[in-house]
Amino acid sequence: MLETVKAFYTEEDRRQDGDRSPDSPRPGEYPFTRGLYAEGYRSRLWTMRQYAGMGDAEESNRRYHYLLEQGARGLSVAFDLPTQTGYDSDAELAMGEVGRVGVAISSLEDMERLFDGIPVGEVSTSMTINATATTLLAMYAVAARRRGIPMSALAGTVQNDILKEYIARGTYIYPVEPSLRLTTDLMRWAGAQVPRWNTISISGYHMREAGSTAAQEIAFTLADGRAYVQAALAAGMEIDAFAPRLSFFFNAHSNLLEEVAKFRAARRIWAQWMREEFHAQEPRSWMLRFHVQTAGSTLTAQQPENNIVRTALEALAAVMGGAQSLHTNGYDEALALPTETSARIALRTQQIIAYESGVAEIADPLGGSYAVEAITDWLEAEARALFAQIEARGGMLRAVATGWVQQQIQQAASLWQRRVDAREAIVVGVNRFEDADKTKIPLQRIDPEIERRQVERLRAYRLRRNSTSWRTALDRLRDAARSDGNLMEAIVEAVDAEATVGEIADILRAVFGEYREIVTV
Repeated sequence: MLETVKAFYTEEDRRQDGDRSPDSPRPGEYPFTRGLYAEGYRSRLWTMRQYAGMGDAEESNRRYHYLLEQGARGLSVAFDLPTQTGYDSDAELAMGEVGRVGVAISSLEDMERLFDGIPVGEVSTSMTINATATTLLAMYAVAARRRGIPMSALAGTVQNDILKEYIARGTYIYPVEPSLRLTTDLMRWAGAQVPRWNTISISGYHMREAGSTAAQEIAFTLADGRAYVQAALAAGMEIDAFAPRLSFFFNAHSNLLEEVAKFRAARRIWAQWMREEFHAQEPRSWMLRFHVQTAGSTLTAQQPENNIVRTALEALAAVMGGAQSLHTNGYDEALALPTETSARIALRTQQIIAYESGVAEIADPLGGSYAVEAITDWLEAEARALFAQIEARGGMLRAVATGWVQQQIQQAASLWQRRVDAREAIVVGVNRFEDADKTKIPLQRIDPEIERRQVERLRAYRLRRNSTSWRTALDRLRDAARSDGNLMEAIVEAVDAEATVGEIADILRAVFGEYREIVTV
């Protein structure tokens, strides 16, 4: 949140740090403050990419077909915690978590069922997966190839952003250095084999969910992006060979003007870094392309219908800020995974903004607003001050390793909660305008039988596969992990030999070890 907000803003406010005239540059011109494209959404709307995944592959597949029938233009896969952390559905640590917060994917067969009947060569797919991103992308690509769809036809995004896991989310497996190796190995392999794929989605979303401010979200997300660029360059990649396929993932909160300004400031900073610091020559390398999800942390279990309004405001901020794709949360997600009804309302929210609000007809519709221009400059200055602190601590990797970034977010979260508790910050229905009449709404329930069926299928899958080719592939993966070569080909081979997510992760655990969280106070 901004420390102070003026009742109104003047030309003097907007120009206090130099001429920021909204007429020069225009949308589509460097440094892209006003948007990446001159036409904005006039020639092409953002991708309405609804995030979904629950239970087993069949249940999630039904939801994907439903969303596409309702007008979604892209898919986004939520995986369960065992899949995210490299455990098969029958692992002891997976017990009780299978299919709970996303879809359970342990095998290539699971991936094939997940996308059964979906034209993956035509529909782009985003996968929110990090520590096991190499394995899940390999499964997606091999499953497509077995259907006769070439890898080169596949389009989508894999999150593949391990740094934010250490900062805010926690679904890491390996220590930082081998994790970065997996990240850059995927980037290099996909650049050659899956050229339409966005090889990383550098995420500030989870930092904001953990309690960061808007300025911290900009600073820590872009600092992670810089670290990935440096790692890719150190691995011998050329800046213009991978930078155009970098993408970002931001949160959208309810403070509409601040959120719009946040996206504008982030674009400007990234463009300047890529052109002036990293000397990228390709204009597409300067562009900060990003997906937005509305804020789960703003949703309330009290008066859940209010969340429809919150989500609409947040989605509007994302659109007016120039997002390339957008997911809108279901109003019931403070209580459970979304039902079909709440998922449809969430999608209709985007469609109403696109076709009824008029904002898609103007590129950067709030550009030139004294308030938005001033807040954009203020957020940029705050983010740059944080960059200076990060560099003083030895760079982002060091700042994360010592727990400094995590501590900054924890302090911001604590400050916000104190403001809510003191009623200095109003959350409607929670600390003001409460209603004693508790609203009952239908909730999505996960069938407890799903875990049993998933485990039975997985064990049958292991019995059917060729044990010789499976063992040979895992031995080659172990050898590749001990060398310094690219791991993706060995992972693809292991997937083709029907190794599971957990088996591949266990090979890498044995070579790389496991990360242990640093606790900060």
